[in-house]
Amino acid sequence: MIAAACVAALLLPAVAAAKGFDVDTATRAYLDLLTGPARAKSDAYFEGGYWLILWNAVVAIIVYGALLASGGSARIRDWAERWTSRRWLRRGLYALAFTLVTAVLFLPWTVWEGFVRESQYGLMSQTFGAWAVDQAKGLAIALFVNFWFFVGIFAIIRRFRRTWWAIGAAVTIAFAALGVAIAPVFIAPLFNTYTEMPAGPLRDRIVAVARANDIPAEHIYVADASRQTKRISANVSGLGPTIRITLNDNLLNRTGPDEVVAVMGHEMGHYVLGHIARSILGLGVLALLVFFAVSRIAPRLIARYPNWGVRDVADTAAAPLFLALASAATVVLAPALNTLVRTSESEADAFGLDAAREPDGFAKVAMRLSEYRKIEPGPVEEALFFDHPSGATRVRMSMQWKKDHVPDARIERPVMTFD
Repeated sequence: MIAAACVAALLLPAVAAAKGFDVDTATRAYLDLLTGPARAKSDAYFEGGYWLILWNAVVAIIVYGALLASGGSARIRDWAERWTSRRWLRRGLYALAFTLVTAVLFLPWTVWEGFVRESQYGLMSQTFGAWAVDQAKGLAIALFVNFWFFVGIFAIIRRFRRTWWAIGAAVTIAFAALGVAIAPVFIAPLFNTYTEMPAGPLRDRIVAVARANDIPAEHIYVADASRQTKRISANVSGLGPTIRITLNDNLLNRTGPDEVVAVMGHEMGHYVLGHIARSILGLGVLALLVFFAVSRIAPRLIARYPNWGVRDVADTAAAPLFLALASAATVVLAPALNTLVRTSESEADAFGLDAAREPDGFAKVAMRLSEYRKIEPGPVEEALFFDHPSGATRVRMSMQWKKDHVPDARIERPVMTFD
């Protein structure tokens, strides 16, 4: 979410004519706007995220390991078995208790990472109470989803001992697709209020770009994200009949029309290029790899540590072991996952520039986002840790597009202030 150090940008109409449009000079004119304490703060926040990849996994392994070593997971299973003789309901009851217990165990880390750290960097516009309410809503959703996921996945493991990992990946894809389809209609409104974007020239431009790319644009919604964050955002979400275009109010209130259209061009690119389906399938491939590894490693660990009280891989008490192994896998796979996502984002960037034809608008947006994303990483750093192109990469792409597509292109001299 965009930092409190967010850009209150005023881009002056003054432009400097150039005999030949130089991409490097035009790019540097933007990048040099983020300097001093603002740049140091952005770098520190984003670089801290590198360590969070590791520490999130470490904390998860500690929590899940404690549940196994203490026999806590087995006791939760035993409690569920005392309540009912129905196997499917036992799995669901275990899921509910397990979700609540782990939410409590993770709570200190969740508060620090999700509220304290975000507030320290000026990214949070909620009070702790309001943030806690949103967390409670998320927990309620997790309880419902985990109930049915545990019922399904452990039934599959029990029925298909040798191939459950492949079938489980297919189930994960189905759950993800269902989630994407219903999220805009049933989940997102639990956290924000959505209203129709007012009629006017800006809406007309967005509708024109959408229709030119065969995107349904009967409804364009604005979310009141400013009550939670200062970040700018937009998306084309949903599947089939639930597809909708959404902008957050920060994007409308804190940027110019050229930036809004540039952002929407990018988001429409995700839709047109099939990135939603690609992401769901990518999640399925990830689940396939993780489930396969778990199917090979978990039985050996269960046999080696009988004091855990886990009977076999079809026992719901094995859930912490599965999740601990998955947490370790996220660290190993993070660079590959970042590259896959970054590739899709770069494709959407290119599409958005062609669709919106607002290279300077997109460059301004890249600068705004760079208030909490390191703007000029090294090439190896960007390849390993960035799930979006860096600000420098995006500004350069914008300026290259401008040189290639705008006759008599001139280098803008933007003026941006940082609060």
